[in-house]
Amino acid sequence: MARKYLGGSGERLTVWISVAASIVLVFYGYDQGVFGNVIINENFLHTFGYPSADMQGVMTSIYNIGCFIGAMSTVWTGDILGRPRQILLGSTVIAIGAIIQTASWTVAQMMVGRIVAGLGTGMNTATAGVWQAETSKMRSRGKLVIIQMANCITGFSISNWLTLGFSFAPRDVAWRFPLAFQIFFTLCIYALCPFLPDSPRLLIRKGKYEEAYEVLAALEGHGATPDSPSVHAQFNIIKDILDREHMNTYSWWQLISGRGPAGVLRRMCLGAWMQAMNQISGINVTSYYMSYIFINALGISELLSRILAAAGSVDYLIFACLAYFVIERYGRRKVMMVSAAACSICWIVISIALGLSAHGADSYKMGILAVSFFFIFFASFGMGVLGVPWLYPTEINALEMRTKGASLAMATNWICNYAVVQVTLPGINNLGWKFWIIWAVICFAFIPITYLFYPETANRTLEDIDRFFETSPGILVHRNKLAVQLPRPTEFVEADERIANAEAERNEKRGPGSVASEHVETKETV
Repeated sequence: MARKYLGGSGERLTVWISVAASIVLVFYGYDQGVFGNVIINENFLHTFGYPSADMQGVMTSIYNIGCFIGAMSTVWTGDILGRPRQILLGSTVIAIGAIIQTASWTVAQMMVGRIVAGLGTGMNTATAGVWQAETSKMRSRGKLVIIQMANCITGFSISNWLTLGFSFAPRDVAWRFPLAFQIFFTLCIYALCPFLPDSPRLLIRKGKYEEAYEVLAALEGHGATPDSPSVHAQFNIIKDILDREHMNTYSWWQLISGRGPAGVLRRMCLGAWMQAMNQISGINVTSYYMSYIFINALGISELLSRILAAAGSVDYLIFACLAYFVIERYGRRKVMMVSAAACSICWIVISIALGLSAHGADSYKMGILAVSFFFIFFASFGMGVLGVPWLYPTEINALEMRTKGASLAMATNWICNYAVVQVTLPGINNLGWKFWIIWAVICFAFIPITYLFYPETANRTLEDIDRFFETSPGILVHRNKLAVQLPRPTEFVEADERIANAEAERNEKRGPGSVASEHVETKETV
């Protein structure tokens, strides 16, 4: 019988890993929403000497610099520590940052706390999606990552409602408690990650074959053992790809200059740019500053702004959950393009409403129209542009480069996040209604970019994607059937069957007990 983790194997183990990875995203969502609601608190502003709009923007966005550094650090630490231990380290760092922020009395001290918390968040977000993808079955991988992103919005919603409730608390409790609450999520990570397995693909790459067999058997469930033929078939499929890539024989310069295995640099760029699209869509204009926008751009009272921001986060959460039903059915490409088109339309209407209001139209009616389309934007973004960019880098990168590719993608996410958050407050103050046109144009650009350059990854194993790039596809993929068809290509099914049949033939020639004896030989070799 295969080893059990937290008392579970098979689907139950996948659920436990998904819960742990989702807590990371709840953590991230909470961190994204909490500070934007803290900086409008009167006691907070008084404590920090009423910082200017530019300084408030710096205090908010400096967090993303920490996230960028944290994400990049996993290029070196991600494979050494493994997935669960990397998340434990990141969560500990966030807790330290939360303590510094909660105890802050000066702008400089708060900024240090924001950077430290960002370091941990960058580590966690670069790791959780990869861990989920590398331990999931092909047909559930997308849905599970979408659940993670829905939980990110759960964290965002919690931050909005918690800060709304604590806005009635006395003095500095109103903003110190929401910042301290980050520590709760670290405790949840401590309760789960030490008892869950690492990625079997990472274990195989590190030569820990015995442990990889154990984890593969546990993930298979239904009575599978490390000696089961199905477990050996999975092991051989993964190892076959790794052996053919032999990435460790290439230097970083060879990989970056395109002289490594087929498509490595291109795949890293595709994953990184997909994450960039997530951030430059304008979502962080709203997720960080929703209450601020309602107060300063629409002239709504502080209390009503907080209520609307909290209600918007629920709308966001509902549609992020509904993405679960479309991500595998319609594929990454179609979902991304339709969602981007809807987001662009929302920004166009918001621009028109605020522009008309600025030129003498009924500001009350135009305000209602703008708020309505902010809510529709949350729904449109949650259905596609939210989840696909988080899922795609965990799938598209080469097996041996998945940690580095995901780290680069997350670093791109955070540096774009920083830029958006940094320009938002000055943009609203200086450009007015014209500021929103920028996001409409950017979101529309996602449609041709996805259509022309991004191959489909739904209904493919992670090894299928490696095989696709071995065919040396052209840069433009929109006419490549192997790249864009939604059903799993028969070529990939046949490749798996050949490896499984070869394994069965070897075992048949060796006679009864050959699988067990081969497993012992592998253990002795290790």
